[in-house]
Amino acid sequence: MTIEAVDSWVSHGGRQGVYRHQSEATGTGMTFSVFVPPHRAGTQLPVLTYLSGLTCTHANVTEKGEYRAACAEAGIVFVAPDTSPRGEGVPDDSKGHWDFGLGAGFYVDATEKPYARNYRMWSYVTEELPALVAEHFPVDLHAHSIMGHSMGGHGALVAALREPGKYRSVSAFAPIVHPMKVPWGKKAFELYLGENQKDWRQYDAVALIEDGAHRGEILVDVGTEDPFLHEQLCPEALESACGGAGIPLNLRRQSGYDHSYYFISSFMADHVAWHAQRLKGTA
Repeated sequence: MTIEAVDSWVSHGGRQGVYRHQSEATGTGMTFSVFVPPHRAGTQLPVLTYLSGLTCTHANVTEKGEYRAACAEAGIVFVAPDTSPRGEGVPDDSKGHWDFGLGAGFYVDATEKPYARNYRMWSYVTEELPALVAEHFPVDLHAHSIMGHSMGGHGALVAALREPGKYRSVSAFAPIVHPMKVPWGKKAFELYLGENQKDWRQYDAVALIEDGAHRGEILVDVGTEDPFLHEQLCPEALESACGGAGIPLNLRRQSGYDHSYYFISSFMADHVAWHAQRLKGTA
C-alpha cells in the first residue's frame, strides 16, 4: 500500500506529517495525519489513534489538539484519520444537512444505497488504516490505543468494545454514547444501516455493553456547559451501562467546559499520559 506525503513539519523533536492514499475500503482517496515522536532508529513505538467528530477532518485535532508535546514526552505515535470518504461521486446528504454524509461517516460500514459503496469507515479505521500505518511508520500494533471526540468518541468506544484485543485502552471527549437513542445517531443509522434497529446495536456503545461486551477501564471527559450534553451525548446512559456490567468508568464532568477544542486541548495531555501508562504496562 502506497502513501503520498502531503505536508511535513518538525515539532517537539519529532515529525508531524499529513498523508494521502487510495483506500480500498472506501473506494476514494483518504487523508490522515501522523505525528512520530523523537526515537532511536529501529525502535517500534506504541500508537494512539484519534477519531474526530462531526464536520471535522484530520486537520482539526492536528492543528488544535495540542497533543504533540505529550506524545513526544511519552514516545507515542499519534494518528488522526478523516471522518468520512470524500471526492467526486461520493453521496452526501440530499438536503445539505451538516450532521450526515460528508464529514459525518459515524464510523460504520453502511449497508444502504447509495452510501454502502463508499461509507465504510468502520473497516477503514479498524483494519485498513492500522495496517497502512504499520507498513510505513515505526509502530507496534500490539501496543495500540484509541480515543475520540463526539462522533469520534462514539467510534472509539465501539471499536474498543467490539475489538478488545486490538486496543490496550480507550478514552473519549464528549462521546455520543447511545447513538441509536439520540437525534444525530438515529438519522445516521437509519440512512446508513436501514430501519432494523437490531442492526444498529453493533455500533452503539451502550447497546454493546447491554449485549455483553466488556473491557477494562474507560476514561471519559464531558463539559458541563456542552450544549449537546443532554440531548445528544447522554453520558449518564454509559454510566448506568458500565455500572451494571462492572466496567470501571472514570467519567469526569469538567465544570464550565463546552464541546470545542478549547475543551479538548485542556485535557489532551491527561488522556495521552493515561494511555501511555496502559500502553507501556505501568498502570
